[in-house]
Amino acid sequence: MNDVPALRRLLVVDPCDDCHRLLPGLRSVGWDVDSCTLENAVDRTCDVGLLRLQPLHLDRPDAVKELISRSGTEWIAVLNQEVLRLQNVGDFVCEWFFDFHTLPFDVSRVQVTLGRAFGMARLRGQGTVHIDQPEHELLGDSKPIRELRKLLSKLAPTESPVLIRGESGTGKELVARTLHRQSQRRDKPFVAINCGAIPEHLIQSELFGHEKGAFTGAHQRKIGRIEAAHGGTLFLDEIGDLPLELQANLLRFLQEKHIERVGGSQPIPVDVRVLAATHVDLEAAIEKKRFREDLYYRLNVLQVVTAPLRERNGDLLMLANHFSHFYSHETGRRPRSFSEDALLAMSKQDWPGNVRELANRVRRGLVLAEGRQIEARDLGLISHQAVATPIATLEDYKHRAERQALCDVLNRHSDNLSIAARVLGISRPTFYRLLHKHQIR
Repeated sequence: MNDVPALRRLLVVDPCDDCHRLLPGLRSVGWDVDSCTLENAVDRTCDVGLLRLQPLHLDRPDAVKELISRSGTEWIAVLNQEVLRLQNVGDFVCEWFFDFHTLPFDVSRVQVTLGRAFGMARLRGQGTVHIDQPEHELLGDSKPIRELRKLLSKLAPTESPVLIRGESGTGKELVARTLHRQSQRRDKPFVAINCGAIPEHLIQSELFGHEKGAFTGAHQRKIGRIEAAHGGTLFLDEIGDLPLELQANLLRFLQEKHIERVGGSQPIPVDVRVLAATHVDLEAAIEKKRFREDLYYRLNVLQVVTAPLRERNGDLLMLANHFSHFYSHETGRRPRSFSEDALLAMSKQDWPGNVRELANRVRRGLVLAEGRQIEARDLGLISHQAVATPIATLEDYKHRAERQALCDVLNRHSDNLSIAARVLGISRPTFYRLLHKHQIR
């Protein structure tokens, strides 16, 4: 008994006469076909897209890029000989489309390509994280991240100061913003100050503000960062870099809940919740007389520790895929998956710069990648393909055999993934899961 193909949604954008003649045959093999103009396509949903590419699209490519980026699926370009002769059409099609067809259509080839595009579109949606709401920015499903989210939900409603500790690049400011968003002060200002980035001679004025004429160049009154955060949250990043003199002023503010602007004499009441972060050992700094012990106890009422990336088992690929999508808008390129070699290189990296380093490497990889996947060299990591490593375990053999079986069956049955799964003796969901596991895209 033959399987009845599941209904798959195909959107044909700016169709030509050849496209219209193609549609009845596609409907007969299980495609639910809709068509529209490019202007109306953004609001439509589909499993695969077919776009009749015209010179006007290449003159104003942003509309096409926006459509493809927002659709979250694979697209096939349809070109005639006139468009094929245009400059840079090859680069544009290779960058933004899964495949292309030239007119007139080869119907059997179109059906095969649509089937492969449908399978790849399904895979593209797995393991990929799209961030719509800022509350979901603490990405990951590792134990440290789950425990961190649980802890923040408990600390956020309180008014107590929180000291956030962790290595550079582990998301300490992100933790602070999450605490603010989940607090009663969420509709008030969140003001962040990097205590190590402001020149020492300006930091007093930056924190507390100044009156007109307080010093040379003070031509008008300036509201300091602390006062600007009134009613909301004040985040003091790299608090360990704050000069000792300013530590005394900050301690006085925390005790008395008011400030005085530089050059002023009137106390100004300020209501803020104070969050502080550091990557240095404050206890050691206290021993060396570089940090005030009384300020330490004022700030360290509640404490949060952010885990380094190397301890967040299982979060690496999720984060890498997120950054691939996030920075694709900046680079003007499609989000890319990662080759097996890139995944291996990332797994062997110690990530001293943590999530910030991962974000920067993926950003670089999107710019440098020449193929449909990001390679280890694009990330600036050492490729392990050329390194001869002995296969020492049965798992290594199983992994390679599993991947080879998937590649072999796809070579024969890429147009029908149900048959491919049946040949291997596995269910269709398991088949998709294995394709995702081995990054076969």
